[in-house]
Order: sequence, then C-alpha cells, then structure tokens
Amino acid sequence: MPPILPVCSSQSPTPDDAKFGYFDWLEEDCVKHTGWVAATEFVRRPSMVGSAFPATARMVRHMLAPINWSDIRLFVEYGPGSGRFTFAILERLPGDAKLLAVETGEAFVTKLRQTCQDPRLIPVEGSARDVRRHLRDKGLGQADCILSGLPFSMLDKDEAEMIMFETSMALKPNGLIAAYQMRTAIRPLIDRHFTKVRHGFEWWNIPPCHLYWASGLRNVESLNGERLPR
Repeated sequence: MPPILPVCSSQSPTPDDAKFGYFDWLEEDCVKHTGWVAATEFVRRPSMVGSAFPATARMVRHMLAPINWSDIRLFVEYGPGSGRFTFAILERLPGDAKLLAVETGEAFVTKLRQTCQDPRLIPVEGSARDVRRHLRDKGLGQADCILSGLPFSMLDKDEAEMIMFETSMALKPNGLIAAYQMRTAIRPLIDRHFTKVRHGFEWWNIPPCHLYWASGLRNVESLNGERLPR
C-alpha cells in the first residue's frame, strides 16, 4: 500500500513521493505559510513560544531519531507552533497511530487545521497541564511518547512542575518524554520524574538547543498530593 501522507496542500502526492523528497517540499510549503504566525505569537507571548524561528531540519532529525516509531500508537506534542516537528512526526508515525498536538496559541491551531488534513493529527487549543483532560476528551488513552518544546526556563516554577507531573501521568509505564530546550531548567524536573535520562545538544539551530530523552517513571507526588497510580 502507498504510504499515508499528511495532506497539507492542494497538490496530490504520488505513492513514490515519500522516496523522492515529498516531505522536504511538504514542510517547506506548510511552514513558510506559518512563519509569520510564529513571529507574531513570539512577540505576543514569549513565555509560551520557545523561539520565533522554526526548528531546523537537522535538529528535527536529531530529536526524533532515538524514538522507536514502530511501537508508537499515540504521540503527544506540546507546542506544535508552525508545525515543523508536527509534519516530521506524521512522516514517521504508523498509519494506525494518532498525534495529539496541544497548543495554547489560537492562531497556530487554526493554521494547522487549515494546512493539514491528515486524519491522524488531532490539534487542540489548550495547556499542556491539562493533557490528561485533552486525551479523555478525544477518547484517547495514555501516550507512548510526548514531545515538548515548551520553554520551561520561562515558566513559573509551580506551572513547570505541574506540567511535568501531568506529563508523567499521561504516559504509559514504558513511555518516553522528549524535549528540546534553549536552557537546562528542565533537567531537575526530568530527573525528579524519570530514572533514565539521555542528553544531547544541537548547534545547528536558532537558537542551539539541549535535547533530552527520558523514560522510567518515578512515583512522584504532585503539588496537590496526587501520585502515579502504578
């Protein structure tokens, strides 16, 4: 069967497009129409938008390379923004999997819905701290992987802690969190909630980013006394 391709243009892809650079064109075609949205949202709300520049293709490949895609049935992305990671995830995602994209910016969500009709993509407007509610509202279970580009260094301490706790609650026991960050403020939170952490760095990006992959959930108590039911 031909590969499932995210439909983000009026042009119709052929079965061989995945082999001959269709997704390189796809990302360029989709992202160039959302670049102005990224810049505008960054100016309006810098604490919730990590960068005014879309991630480079090299960083996207670096960030997504360690993920075992054949085991993914539910993927969650925090802060899809212009969709740079979103389209790359859809390229790698199995045909029967889902991608829940949680975004606080209304303009980003609207643009994603307009530019991508891939049925596996479920964009929702809201906060990452409500990820479990978003999953329930869409009839979805726990995620195999959660990717975050949220700027944890700019979040309130309690907000950052709550998002990390909710993330651990939303993951399957063997789930993975992947995060790309300008600074290392997220590292203590990751260490508090996960037992296995891998760190990388990508210079070829504006700005350069720390990359994290973590698994092995700890039984951590939340700010309101809730614990992981494991």
